[in-house]
Amino acid sequence: MSEEIERPEREDLFSKAVKAGKRTYFFDVKSTRGNDYYLTITESKKRFGPDGKFTYEKHKIFLYKEDFEKFMEGLNESIEVIKENAPPIVEREEREVSSPSSDDVSFDDLGK
Repeated sequence: MSEEIERPEREDLFSKAVKAGKRTYFFDVKSTRGNDYYLTITESKKRFGPDGKFTYEKHKIFLYKEDFEKFMEGLNESIEVIKENAPPIVEREEREVSSPSSDDVSFDDLGK
């Protein structure tokens, strides 16, 4: 005789969606059975198949409160390295305007 276990739906305690270009990031605060809170971070990208239909590709991280401090230290340090060393962000329209077209480049320029 099989007995069905009831599992109450656990709702998100807080949810925030952040659209960033082709991606959407979801920050969801949830609770464990012991009423301890944790964070899930989900990256979602829309992908188109060869048939023209789309699906969402998702990647999820579970972050528990005992790891918050070390996670933030690593994240902040990584962001600082990028800010200090990466070339500046160029908006897409600006790149298209400033990039040379094939009409702007001659074979004479290649030898210089």
